[in-house]
Amino acid sequence: QVQLVEFGGGLVQAGGSLSLSCTASGRTLSNYAAGWFRQAPGKEREFVAAINRSGGTTSYENSVKGRFTISRDNTKNMVFLQMNSLKPEDTAVYYCAARNFWGSKYDYWGQGTQVTVSS
Repeated sequence: QVQLVEFGGGLVQAGGSLSLSCTASGRTLSNYAAGWFRQAPGKEREFVAAINRSGGTTSYENSVKGRFTISRDNTKNMVFLQMNSLKPEDTAVYYCAARNFWGSKYDYWGQGTQVTVSS
């Protein structure tokens, strides 16, 4: 069982930046592909970005391409989401997730961290 914890959310003005981090307990995060999702009020949870086990392959939702960067440091057992040029529509609870390999379903989820972007 993998327990994921996100941190780094907060309030930022439009155009600003935030960096989210995700760490794992119970298992080594480097054994899993990982991703970030978000859920805005009244909306369904949506995919944001994904990264494979080594960090050599990434994928992004179209609206965040060029603004967000997913990365990982397997020596520190962590996955990151750097968010730049934030927009009010990026406001959501952001979730870290892990899956056994690229292409499988996500089996493990964190509790989420709130990101609020003010206009």
